[in-house]
Amino acid sequence: MKSHVKVAVVQDSSVPFDAAATASKTCTLIQEAASNNAELVVFPEAFLGTYPKGLTFDAPVGRRLPEGRQDYQKYFEGAVDMDGPELKLIMQAANEHDIFVVLGIIERGGSTLYCTVVFIDPHKGVVGKRRKLMPTGTERLIWGFGDGSTLGVVESELGNIGAVICWENYMPALRLAMYAQAVEIYCAPTADCRDSWLPSMRHIAMEGRCYVLSACQYIQRGEYGEQYRSVLGDDPEQVLMHGASAIIGPLGEVIAGPVHDQRCILYAELDNATLIQSKLDFDPVGHYSRPDVFSLKVDTEEKKPVHY
Repeated sequence: MKSHVKVAVVQDSSVPFDAAATASKTCTLIQEAASNNAELVVFPEAFLGTYPKGLTFDAPVGRRLPEGRQDYQKYFEGAVDMDGPELKLIMQAANEHDIFVVLGIIERGGSTLYCTVVFIDPHKGVVGKRRKLMPTGTERLIWGFGDGSTLGVVESELGNIGAVICWENYMPALRLAMYAQAVEIYCAPTADCRDSWLPSMRHIAMEGRCYVLSACQYIQRGEYGEQYRSVLGDDPEQVLMHGASAIIGPLGEVIAGPVHDQRCILYAELDNATLIQSKLDFDPVGHYSRPDVFSLKVDTEEKKPVHY
């Protein structure tokens, strides 16, 4: 990592089911972060493409109802393609404001949707993506499973940047795969805003001896529209995600946040010297790893359903 990096974490809401409007809002937030001298900005999980909080897609065990299929069609139409106009607009904003962007999206991959994080270099465009390996609970109905081919950490002028999405952060083997790639800026886009989330982020920062940037939306029920069929209620003032975004240092210290129930951008300056000093007494893939006892195999091959 370069000697000092100023980073930003966005805590705001997407425009549900409207990718074009969300892309425009994303560009505005990028501009704001850059105007405060941030060199890297992290957005929440599924920011571009919508996190469908409270939707069931009418899929009880053993049956799928027509109304749920209609909800899925709306969701699919609000997702984005990797080469679509929304990401092109955001790449342009990253270039114009000279800022690296880590953005949670809902990616259309053929006829399947993926919960994905894209890495956008201001000069090179999209330099990597991470598809969520393990969707949580009923997310498995609407999102496909990623594979090991997108587990790579992105090397940049700012440092080694990785992303682990929401409850993937509870997968010890996946975290170890990140640490083994010398991740320095560990991004954790999420939809989890519970009190238990911050202790997990602090643990990961200490475990990996890396900086952890956790981004979650602040969004109210009314932003989803009157026709939104959430099982969580219809009060437009109800908060569906409270934020709780935070920036954590490599010794578990909370540098910024957590912030609840408001829109904001968190800022912090990361110091490479702190990264080095933190490894004096612990390195999970170095002097504290005991490879004679423990080892991890990671399959990074892309998995295709048909081979010709």
